[in-house]
Amino acid sequence: MTSIITKKASIEDLETVQKIGIETFRETFSQENSQEAMQEYLDRSFATEKVMNELNNPDSYFFIAWEEDTPVGYLKVNSGDAQTELQDEKALEIERIYVKSSHQGKKIGQILYDKACETAANLNKSYLWLGVWEENHKALQFYRKNGFVEFDKHIFRLGNEEQTDLMMKKILD
Repeated sequence: MTSIITKKASIEDLETVQKIGIETFRETFSQENSQEAMQEYLDRSFATEKVMNELNNPDSYFFIAWEEDTPVGYLKVNSGDAQTELQDEKALEIERIYVKSSHQGKKIGQILYDKACETAANLNKSYLWLGVWEENHKALQFYRKNGFVEFDKHIFRLGNEEQTDLMMKKILD
């Protein structure tokens, strides 16, 4: 396998972030959800203006995983007011670790997770937190393996469908 490098994303990476986000979300969740709900979510979540605002937010950090000249995944973490729920100054939220299905099982998710830990350390955060769909067993296994524990639940809306996300956190040393 070619080595994977991560680079901090900027506004110039807008289309790359959109493309990877749409592709990986569709690959991961289209089997369990209606086409209409998927399309509505993708249109809203990866709209150009929304992603542009996220990339320009000083409290959000994007890192793209590259295999040579090919983007194969990305990480989005949030601190401060950019956090989707807790908004705890001591915390860093992992909002997304997305890896193309063609590159899963190649430790890219771990590389991106390690980048989240490095970012949390650089920002002097006490813990990481995230929400993950209770039916995404692969992701749950990954986060548990990395020391995350469940502490709450919340509802995630996909179109008109309500799904339960498990809230998980990991205290950092």
